[in-house]
Amino acid sequence: MTTYDDQASLTDLTTVVERVRRSVESVIEGKPEVVRLSLTVLLAEGHLLIEDVPGVGKTMLSKALARSIDCSVRRIQFTPDLLPSDITGVSVFDQQRRDFEFKPGAIFAQIVVGDEINRASPKTQSALLESMEERQVTIDGSTYELPTPFMVIATQNPVEMEGTYPLPEAQRDRFMARVSIGYPNAAAELQMLDVHGGADPLDDLQPVAHAHEIVKLVEAVRLVHVAESVRRYAVDLVSATRNHPDLRLGASPRATLHLVRAARAAAALDGRDFVLPDDIQTLAGPVLAHRLLPTAQAQLGRRTPEQVVVEIVQRTPVPDPYGTDPRGAANRRP
Repeated sequence: MTTYDDQASLTDLTTVVERVRRSVESVIEGKPEVVRLSLTVLLAEGHLLIEDVPGVGKTMLSKALARSIDCSVRRIQFTPDLLPSDITGVSVFDQQRRDFEFKPGAIFAQIVVGDEINRASPKTQSALLESMEERQVTIDGSTYELPTPFMVIATQNPVEMEGTYPLPEAQRDRFMARVSIGYPNAAAELQMLDVHGGADPLDDLQPVAHAHEIVKLVEAVRLVHVAESVRRYAVDLVSATRNHPDLRLGASPRATLHLVRAARAAAALDGRDFVLPDDIQTLAGPVLAHRLLPTAQAQLGRRTPEQVVVEIVQRTPVPDPYGTDPRGAANRRP
């Protein structure tokens, strides 16, 4: 049974997150849902894959989120000649000490921005696997812990496929959610010309939250209650992807865990200390679609994983979010 002050924790969370949201939205015009998903993944201890065409602000979004938090930030430009040791680090022999000394790579930061991740070789891409899942790096038999909070924000361009290496299933499964920014509407694009026309807005962006605040918020999100019926609903959605005729690869158990974690964060962002089925439904597409592989027949029929997820959500019975108590007490934490 938890003993912390629910209202105080949620108030602190919404206050800090609101500052970060306003900071990021001062750079990313007209995309509040994209910014919200990014913050959801951050508070859920996940990693974010931003996939879209060139010039819509993929790198700008990742940099804006990183600069809005007072923490260590490293940017990795993925290229075909990038080596795994450039990411994880390398042991160098010290002549004076007559011993090997570990030189940390770019992954040793609290927020790591990986630009055009699919332009690196599969060998280099795999250097991220351990760090993204276990938040540690093993080099020459020694294990080094990564700082907290730790988040990888990677971008990739799904259109220009020459000279790229598609992310393998194991790599995509490490990302909690995938988001596409899309083109701005006319009003947002006009405002972008006014704001971005003279200078880079990132130059004036200052941190509005500290790393230790994010750590406390993450701990608060972990305690958001998920009723058994809602957990079962998440399992039913993920299980349906494994039996769908249009998919040759469904979502993994890790996907179920990520879906529930993200739902906790989304509920907290709304000021609730319990998860509703609506949270699961809203996040099903961003959390599940990038992990799914369609069959050849589905590809010929131009059936996308996103469409399959929408169909599964529509067909899966939704539990009563409030149980027998109209005030929602059945879903609140005991």
